[in-house]
Parts: sequence; structure tokens; C-alpha cells
Amino acid sequence: MLLTATFSLVRHAETRIARDAPGEMTFEAAFRREFDERYAPLARYLARLVGEPESAADLAQEAFVRLFQRGSMPDDPAAWLVSVAHNLLRNERQQIARRLRLLQQRGEELAPRESGPAVDVALDLRELRANVRRALDALPERERQMLLLRYEDFSYREIARALAINEASVGTLLARAKTAFRDALGGATRAEVSGA
Repeated sequence: MLLTATFSLVRHAETRIARDAPGEMTFEAAFRREFDERYAPLARYLARLVGEPESAADLAQEAFVRLFQRGSMPDDPAAWLVSVAHNLLRNERQQIARRLRLLQQRGEELAPRESGPAVDVALDLRELRANVRRALDALPERERQMLLLRYEDFSYREIARALAINEASVGTLLARAKTAFRDALGGATRAEVSGA
């Protein structure tokens, strides 16, 4: 549904672009350019941050809807979009936490698992993803965001602006975050092997 709304906004922007004089960069043209360049990396970043591609796509689309509703381009659109997406994610996590509390109060249980070779492979993959997710979750929020933004090819400048840190510090902070992630991933794997 949100994807349809986003594409509707883009079509509306394309119609207005066609009416404008050639050579002028209208808001709609700038929006279209940003959408084309930034939607996929933002959605992938959010998917890695939250672990759910569908939810990440909705968050990325909502960030672009908010940009379109704003009606003008911010100084740094990439940083603005990341900031808006972070706020949307924070709100979504609060809603999810409330829902989980309600489910736990009602005592709903998970359905029993099936067994077999295909299920074992799926479980191994799920365990690997869970280890990576635990390692990411063990990091401070800023380090997790830095690693995932860099993984999505955001520049040091864009990372610095999105996270409101000094650009000259990004390289050092990223190196520390990578080390912390490796340590956390090693700890998660060791804990699984020892049965902890």
C-alpha cells in the first residue's frame, strides 16, 4: 500500500517535471533523482538494521513520502532521509514492544516445529542470521548504524551528517565498530558452541 502511494507521488512528480522548463531543477526532479539513487541503499540499510526487509521497505518509502510532503530538498538529502528513517524506526520499535507485551500477557505460544533435512539447512541459516543479529544488537546504536551505513556505500561525509558526528572521526569510529562487531560475533558463536 505504501509502495503504491510512493509510486503515485513519483508519477505526480514526473508529470510536473514534464511541464517545467528544460534545464531547471525542480523539487520534483530532485526528488525523483534522490528516489532513484537513494531508495535501494536506504531500504537495504534499514533491512540490515531491523532484520526484516518488508518492514525496512515500508520505512524507506515512508521517509521518501515525508521528503515529498516537505516540498523542498534539505541541504543533505541522504542524511535527512537516514535521520527520518531512524525516527520512524524508533517509533515502530516502540509499537512492536507494546504489541509483544500484550502477546506475552495473553500467553500465546509458537507452533511446533517440523523436522527434516531442508528444515535443518533453514535452521542453520536462521542460526547464522541470529548470530549476526545478536552481534549487531550487542553494539552501541551508533556503531551499528555506522557499520550498516558504510556497508550500503554511504560516504564518510554522508555517515557523519546522518549521525551528527565529525567527518574526520568516521574512519576511526568505523574501525572500532568493526573490531567490536568481530568480537561480538565471536562471542555469539562461542556461546552457541558451548551451549550457553
